[in-house]
Amino acid sequence: MIDPTNLPAPDGVSNPRDPLLQPLTIGRKRFRNRIMSTSHASGLQKDGLPQDAYQAYHVEKAKGGLALSMFGGSSNVDRDSPNIFSQLDVGNDAIIPHFQKFSDAMHSEGALLMCQLTHLGRRGDPYVQDWLPAIAPSPLRETLHRAIPREMDEYDIERVIEAYASAARRCYEGGLDGIETLSSGHLIGQFLSPKTNKRTDRFGGSLENRCRFALMVHERIRKVVGADFLIGMRFVVDEGSDGAMDADECVAAALVLKQVGAVDFFNALYGTIDTFRSMAEENMPGMGSPLAPWVHKVGRFRKEVGLPVFHAARISDLASARFAVSEGLVDMAGMTRAHIADPYLVAKLARGEEDQVRPCVGATHCQSQYRPKCLHNAASGRELSLPHIISKTTAASRRSVVVGAGPAGLEAARVLAQRGHDVTIVDAADQPGGQLRLAAAGNWRRDLIGIIDWRVAELERSGVHVQCNSYVDENDILALGPDLVILANGAIPQTEFGPGSEHVSTVWDIVGRQTKIAPEVLIYDGTGRHAGPIAAEFTFDAGSIVHYYSIDGSLGQEMTYSETTRFKKKFAQAGIIGNFDQRLIEVERVANRLRATLLNELTQERKMVTVDQVVVEMGSVPVNDLFEALRAKSANNGVTDIDALLKGKLQPVSQPGFELHRIGDALASRNVHAAILDALRLCYIM
Repeated sequence: MIDPTNLPAPDGVSNPRDPLLQPLTIGRKRFRNRIMSTSHASGLQKDGLPQDAYQAYHVEKAKGGLALSMFGGSSNVDRDSPNIFSQLDVGNDAIIPHFQKFSDAMHSEGALLMCQLTHLGRRGDPYVQDWLPAIAPSPLRETLHRAIPREMDEYDIERVIEAYASAARRCYEGGLDGIETLSSGHLIGQFLSPKTNKRTDRFGGSLENRCRFALMVHERIRKVVGADFLIGMRFVVDEGSDGAMDADECVAAALVLKQVGAVDFFNALYGTIDTFRSMAEENMPGMGSPLAPWVHKVGRFRKEVGLPVFHAARISDLASARFAVSEGLVDMAGMTRAHIADPYLVAKLARGEEDQVRPCVGATHCQSQYRPKCLHNAASGRELSLPHIISKTTAASRRSVVVGAGPAGLEAARVLAQRGHDVTIVDAADQPGGQLRLAAAGNWRRDLIGIIDWRVAELERSGVHVQCNSYVDENDILALGPDLVILANGAIPQTEFGPGSEHVSTVWDIVGRQTKIAPEVLIYDGTGRHAGPIAAEFTFDAGSIVHYYSIDGSLGQEMTYSETTRFKKKFAQAGIIGNFDQRLIEVERVANRLRATLLNELTQERKMVTVDQVVVEMGSVPVNDLFEALRAKSANNGVTDIDALLKGKLQPVSQPGFELHRIGDALASRNVHAAILDALRLCYIM
């Protein structure tokens, strides 16, 4: 356990006794505090290289004060470990100059920099890049990534060991401070685990034999990079419910590696990565999972192994990180997703502004096809074009009116206020939040409300109060004498599918408890977003029989794998059967019930289902009345110039009067990130 009273105060720190702000030394490397970002494939690589956008994304965190940025999640060391996650290619010397530029930039900001190296093994895809077969210790298919690998012979083993060593050399010559190999679920871990290693030669069977490949890789790396370059391993401390190595055997394997000096630190993981369930619930838990669920298991591993241990798994807030470090459970707290939400969280902590940290709400949007985009920080991953810190305008302050206090309106008001403009924000509802309040109504998604609460608090710090219960018309707005009007007044549910739309309820009605839930309900999902499955949960929990139909081919096609997995599990537990490729075309009243007609998009056959209630989710349509009333009076006729918007330039205005713009769902039905991006890129230049 750390005793902060006996440690020196880091320079510029207002709370020197905070365990998170104490330095850590491993070998000859000194980490300025105990907070890091762990390796992940950010999606920003270009041609397999960490070029400008990739580097800027990490440098922002260094400016924000973190001690270590791991990068290059699943960086490939050889050609038969293909690029399937938008990884880096560390199998070629062309990467060295990029590493040199990258490490110089990070070191100039006081942060250390390390890369993760791996060979995917059986997780590879034989139908991409060079179309080479996946390789593995044994020819066993991974459920998630589907390849049936070729069993490696000793030639393959020696070739891959040399590839690891060459990749480490490139990191060393690039000026990095160290590397970590990724064992869990990847090739090294596939050799370690009896679940994936069925060999009978010197690389299989006993624990000693299964550790042999890892030992040979690390010994060859050490020979190439020397004693001062840090070598770690992303290592599983327990393979969990789907695995074959329990906590004791994982400790035993770690001690084998420690005893020969193969590693300087372990970066601890829990669970396997072979299925969506194990990924979503164990390895990379998201919203609905407990905070920091594995720190005690990691702490037990640390005590047994006796080497520095890093760890990241839903350590989303500073309180959880502080607990893990102060209790001696980890040496470095990995706050990876928290840094995507707020790369300046360490600086805020050091200044005594912990309450101002933009919270990670665990939505896993940053792990989706949009990575590394945070659900409510539109600047993450766009550092070359959008700012994380809003600067004061040098122009005259503008009288700004924002209508609507959902995510888009609150973000617009926040940015305009921080620019130094005079901001009025109004909302017709009794509290801010818009549709996000409905989204957060589901128990396991309640953390979404942090998106609203943080912005309301930021506005209060800027002296702006959200005026709720304020329905305004064009005359009310014009009476304020605005220079700028931002309409973020949202939308209403889309219900027009064909005959009988007047008979249906909406997800808003159900989740917002505006209508009574009937005994037997048909839910029609026309978007593949969260709303349909949430309504299914609500109706099932209310005791109803639920029939679920969707126009898509599978559940939750616009959601991340973590969210989809959670909903699939809930459906399976509830016995809700999803009916897909079905389009709702008609609803008619039959006595005191409703008969829905659905068209199978594949067979063109029609099916009729009789229920007590039909609930539809088809997105939303903007409420345009206020916009149409104002646009003719505006200086820009309500037009947002797309070229100026995308180039980060002021909107062109050719005549006197106020500018008028629409953002978020007042413009089109999209997700929270799109709404917040609308607001940021329109307003940060105003």
